Amino acid sequence: MDEQTLQLVPPGSSREQVELALGSPSTKATFDAEETYYYISQTRSRPVAFLTPRVTDQRVLAVYFNNENRVSRIANYGLQDGRVFDFISRTTPTGGKDATFLSQILGDTVSGGPR
Repeated sequence: MDEQTLQLVPPGSSREQVELALGSPSTKATFDAEETYYYISQTRSRPVAFLTPRVTDQRVLAVYFNNENRVSRIANYGLQDGRVFDFISRTTPTGGKDATFLSQILGDTVSGGPR
């Protein structure tokens, strides 16, 4: 997602605004009664035409909603130095269900998981 698109869904935006601006999420999760939308994107490269494409970068845009179904925050996760990293807040997520979920998704890029 580019910066202009992310500016369309600032904190306080409704669920409907998010879906209009970003489309349907790749997946949804509920942690501690708060829902999160995840938009998963991949960059693949194919060094030679007959080889299977290889994932070179994977990002997960997470849109967190509060109890009032409003955006509480947005994070753009990817891997940096082999660790899950939020490129918006410039931090690594702490432990918990969300961090475990993100590690499972993004870990496939490093570990050679599904391509």
